[in-house]
Amino acid sequence: MKFCWSTLRVNDMEESLAFYQEIVGLELNRRFNAGPGGEIAFLGDGETKIELISNAANKEVNLGEDISLGFEVESVDEMIESVKEKGLAIHSGPFQPNPHVKFFYVLDPNGLKIQFVENI
Repeated sequence: MKFCWSTLRVNDMEESLAFYQEIVGLELNRRFNAGPGGEIAFLGDGETKIELISNAANKEVNLGEDISLGFEVESVDEMIESVKEKGLAIHSGPFQPNPHVKFFYVLDPNGLKIQFVENI
């Protein structure tokens, strides 16, 4: 079995696309209409893929507070600076629970926790 992607319902497709492209660094793979008022976009390739779904008729997004998506970065310190330069607040961290990993969280436009992780 192979993992395909994570699906996220979003309030605003443009805002979410900007976040995942500009902050996370995922490239738009494909984008298409999905019925009346619906739209789907896929970002990333290889092992890192996210599907964004928006629907004009149902904009309410329900997220669990204990769910996060993690993305590996070269440097947590550089990523923190990049995030701050783009006007995004740090949700929590940075944390370094052991000498081999360091991470912090931001929130995506829908309130989902996004973790940026440096493996040391």
